[in-house]
Amino acid sequence: MAINLLYIGSWPDLVNELKENSELFKVTTVENGVQTQNLLLKKGEKFDAILCEAVLPGMNGLSIAKMVKGYANYATTPFVIFSLQKDFGLFKKLLKAKGVVDDYYSVPIDVKKLHKRLTFLKDYYDKYRNKKEVTGVFQRYKIPFVKRTFDIIVSLTAILLLSPVFILVAIAIRLESKGSIIYKSKRVGTGYKIFDFYKFRSMYTGADAKLKDLEHLNKYNAAKKEAENEENSQELNTDCPRCKELPEGQHCSPLLFIDGKYICEYWYKEQKKGMAGSTFIKIKDDPRITKVGKFIRNTSIDELPQLFNVLKGDMSIVGNRPLPLYEAELLTSDDWSARFMGPAGITGLWQVELRSKKGEMSEEERKSLDNEYSKNYSFWGDIKLILRTIPALLQKENV
Repeated sequence: MAINLLYIGSWPDLVNELKENSELFKVTTVENGVQTQNLLLKKGEKFDAILCEAVLPGMNGLSIAKMVKGYANYATTPFVIFSLQKDFGLFKKLLKAKGVVDDYYSVPIDVKKLHKRLTFLKDYYDKYRNKKEVTGVFQRYKIPFVKRTFDIIVSLTAILLLSPVFILVAIAIRLESKGSIIYKSKRVGTGYKIFDFYKFRSMYTGADAKLKDLEHLNKYNAAKKEAENEENSQELNTDCPRCKELPEGQHCSPLLFIDGKYICEYWYKEQKKGMAGSTFIKIKDDPRITKVGKFIRNTSIDELPQLFNVLKGDMSIVGNRPLPLYEAELLTSDDWSARFMGPAGITGLWQVELRSKKGEMSEEERKSLDNEYSKNYSFWGDIKLILRTIPALLQKENV
């Protein structure tokens, strides 16, 4: 009987072999943790087993396993990790993470034996899942009671008081350009939760499709322009200096398969620091913005519909800014994923600091401030941030 398998990663050799054995596997593929969560939680897909690469450019295999096993519907779904070479350090970590990963393989993998193993694990869980309570390792963040109460009171009061503004803005947007008054986009908030994010539409319809054409205007790319203009600056160099010092066939860190090439994890990360594009997107004098949109952006009126997100529980008044999917996928590494373990919000620490610096802030500073807020936020700290936000609402810069 064919196993309905979710494959997490991008190594084509094994994916192709699994798909060729269609009598053994029905394969669905995703590339990272954010896509995995969206598939399992939002789309409600159900799989017999999950096979994941140990080392991925963002969230690693073990972190994804912890996340998936924390979901009630997947706590007893067999989760298997594999690597492109034997890694005893990783094996020890998997043993310590009891109950998270069900098995570990290294290349080459016999797909027929893998099918037998996954079939056994599936049957085992089917027989014993109702006899043993399974506690998820991944703990989803819950907004503290005081903070949630404050959010409900403030958002509901603000919506009632500002209802005339909502009506006037809606009329102005509709008179200037065709399209929906409210702009909805998928955002990633607390615990990588994906939700519909509301704003007053400030751009012409179809603006998202033009984003790639305006990448050169991204303010966060300014510091990286020189490297991007160098010849072949984006080509991946697979010759790791550390690996060259080791005997042939040995590597200083686990192998990755990126852009059709094998490269060790250490050397990939070293190059990624200098060659990656900007994580965040912020465009000055964006030509996609309407005249009404420019006004409501400069006065932050376009943010008002997020009060409904707060009322629904998607966000808080104060927290880390929820990110678009394309930005969140670049922040799944251990260094930066902490920002998703705190509340998402309309305003927060980095926004206040950014305005105090007149709009000048590096990516690293912004990421660090997000992590700092997640670790140290408090109710009274939120009140102070709100008070600091009020005088900074009128922006002079068209971003």
